[in-house]
Amino acid sequence: MDFLPVTKEEMKKRGWEQPDFVYVCGDAYVDHPSFGAAIITRILESKGYKVCVLPQPNWKSTEDFMRFGKPRLAFLVSGGNIDSMVNHYSVAKRRRDRDLYSPGGESGHRPDRATIVYCQRIRELYGKDTAILIGGIEASLRRLSHYDYWDNKVRRSILLDSQADILMYGMGEHQIVELAEALDSGIEAKDITFVRGTVYKTKTLENIYEDYIELPSFEESSQDKKAYAQGFLKQYENTDALTAKILVEPYRDCYVVQNKPALPLTQEEFDYSYGLPYMRTYHPMYNSKGGIPAIDEVRFSIISNRGCFGSCNFCALAFHQGRIIQSRSHASIIKEAEGMTKAPDFKGYIHDVGGPTANFRQPACKKQLTEGACKNRQCLFPDACKSLTADHSDYVALLRKLRKIPKVKKVFIRSGIRYDYLIYDKDETFFNELCKYHISGQLKVAPEHISPRVLSKMGKPSRQVYDCFTKKFYDINKKIGKEQYLVPYLMSSHPGSDLKAAVELAEYLRDIGHTPEQVQDFYPTPGTLSTCMFYTELDPRTMERVYVPKSPHEKAMQRALIQYKLPRNYDLVYEALLKVGRKDLIGFDKHCLIKPRKIENKTKKTAKKKKTIRNMHNKKR
Repeated sequence: MDFLPVTKEEMKKRGWEQPDFVYVCGDAYVDHPSFGAAIITRILESKGYKVCVLPQPNWKSTEDFMRFGKPRLAFLVSGGNIDSMVNHYSVAKRRRDRDLYSPGGESGHRPDRATIVYCQRIRELYGKDTAILIGGIEASLRRLSHYDYWDNKVRRSILLDSQADILMYGMGEHQIVELAEALDSGIEAKDITFVRGTVYKTKTLENIYEDYIELPSFEESSQDKKAYAQGFLKQYENTDALTAKILVEPYRDCYVVQNKPALPLTQEEFDYSYGLPYMRTYHPMYNSKGGIPAIDEVRFSIISNRGCFGSCNFCALAFHQGRIIQSRSHASIIKEAEGMTKAPDFKGYIHDVGGPTANFRQPACKKQLTEGACKNRQCLFPDACKSLTADHSDYVALLRKLRKIPKVKKVFIRSGIRYDYLIYDKDETFFNELCKYHISGQLKVAPEHISPRVLSKMGKPSRQVYDCFTKKFYDINKKIGKEQYLVPYLMSSHPGSDLKAAVELAEYLRDIGHTPEQVQDFYPTPGTLSTCMFYTELDPRTMERVYVPKSPHEKAMQRALIQYKLPRNYDLVYEALLKVGRKDLIGFDKHCLIKPRKIENKTKKTAKKKKTIRNMHNKKR
């Protein structure tokens, strides 16, 4: 077992004159199943294909892109585990100084819009006849026209801007095998229009032999926000593999066609993907450069599921992975955990057993397996669907097995817990065991907000649901004799959140005595309903107007209100309270958020003193 070739010399040592595929990636090379590049390349290898990896090539020159020569079948291109623009810029559009997916955490090892830049470089060097397939989160969420926060405009499909032949969206295991077999059989990339989970461009629609939905044209959606909202909703409603239809987006000189999503992995397929011979660490070429920081949190973590029926509006998981939960078998997970215990630096702690949502191990209801996820009904919002099956028994059984493995001291759960799903389960076994065995002092959860009008735009449950969960959490910990705390994640400036809603949240934090260490401003990334609301100021589901805080100053005030106790935020909090007519929250009473300005007190005292002196003078006269 070894890493895949990253140099021509390593390729030659394997006796290869030419690779079948060259995988070009914006991340450093980490051969671990938490990294999409590792999964795709290992699957291809398992099917007998020769794969070389070109991580973080120097896009400013041609040398790296010519390292292996032209592959026999195709170049595969991915921006990396994170969209390159999100990787590079904060929500305030400031350049980040760290890149956890690069050697030593150093920034500057990939370009902005990495997928586009890499593809254009390949096309310049190898011409139109070279097949280029793109995938990964950057391609998946930009597969059709999309609002781009950094350009502040609607951009066309990344398939066109990159000049690639085919785009794979979603997780990619099914697509890459079908595409490889098609290419290997002699079919040209431009003629592969039949693979689910792919997007292609075409001059004609004559080859589509089933019903399809035509979206507003790119020209329409880029100029008319209402048309964009309508088009996005159709995209959002067609992400389920069992119910989705083909989508067609017209452009001035072509069509971009999105095939139906790939079918969810069976448990056997899921086990197969994660049972491949991964090295489970970064390539040794990074040893002298400080390694790759992104591996630290996941090296001793286990992915147990995929998909999310929580469908928070600000999250792109449903758009990327779908709502149908897929889970690995206990045997597969136990085998991975036992392998971890043999690592020389394993200290006895499994950091996480989860996925997008840790406590989802089965579809939301039986109907999803045969009929797919409902188009116009969310499973947990605004309240639990009557068909919801809230059951943690399989997860409990799995965690118990993991705790019994020799050398395992503790099994943590650090990926998100969906607290509403947890309290809907009438059997409290998991809740009790979660508190007793799987957290250490703190449990991070994500209520995000407490204002009803904001929560409705987030797709999150009501404050009452969170309060019910909170009470149960502390009751259980008291019963088992543990002093443990909840750490709520909160978001400012989400569509629907005005200053009044931000003040409501501040009052809630006052009442529970909590000051968050971190606050996340809403980040409008491609592929989410919330981003559509941010851009259009419309809710695409109802076409009603939505208030959207966009000015940097108002965002700063909303963020400051969540951390109103910090001295540096005083002026912003003071200004916000005056703006919304809440001067009653400025004072010395317990319900107040901040005290009056000292300068005001001095001014009042001075004025009073001057008035006294004037009165004395008047009396003397």
